[in-house]
Amino acid sequence: MTTESASQLSPSRLTERQEARRRSILRASAELASRGGFDAVQMREVAESSGVALGTLYRYFPSKIHLLVATLRDQLQRLYETPARRPVTAEAPSARVAETVLRAFRALRREPLLADAMVRALTFADRSVSQEVAAVSRLTTTIILDAMGRTGTPGPELLSAVRVIEHTWHATLVAWLAGRSSTERVRTDIETACRLIDLTAPREAGTPDSADETRQGGAEVAHAGGARNPGKAPEHAR
Repeated sequence: MTTESASQLSPSRLTERQEARRRSILRASAELASRGGFDAVQMREVAESSGVALGTLYRYFPSKIHLLVATLRDQLQRLYETPARRPVTAEAPSARVAETVLRAFRALRREPLLADAMVRALTFADRSVSQEVAAVSRLTTTIILDAMGRTGTPGPELLSAVRVIEHTWHATLVAWLAGRSSTERVRTDIETACRLIDLTAPREAGTPDSADETRQGGAEVAHAGGARNPGKAPEHAR
């Protein structure tokens, strides 16, 4: 099954029935990962748990890596859309972004096996998974810019700071899952990376974007993330 054939069932083109089936698949993926981690997410098991034929599952997600990266995006979307009990009230944009990212970290920390499965998939992802990885990155960018209170098209310098925050969040999550970093170190590293917001945002504030900057900024958002690892995923992950 190729990525091109699977693209016929991209989320933007699904019927209501197909979208319901896709969500059932993602729920099954998350439940299996929550119970047994990366190795527990087997395509046949996902198909059986979600009530779809194995061939149908592969039409939506060509491999386990595609599925788990899509599961990560779905989990982040849920966090993004769920109203927080305590809204972020910090005045500095960097502090608002840091608290938002740390809330996402705490939510993933509550399901360590699921978090590990999704992060491993993101690490294994090769070029064939670039669309799914880019979707995760675009959503992360949106979450960070919303936390800032940013409106309008972000310039290249701000987008660069957002990418650094995203990479730091990913790296600290990997280190925490591997037992190489404490939660306090995660907080410190994320807060440090988020201070880039205070350095870049003021220079862009009130400055109209040129046509070139607008086009470049849009391209940066569209391609943020890219393939994290150009190497092939291991055979058991396909």
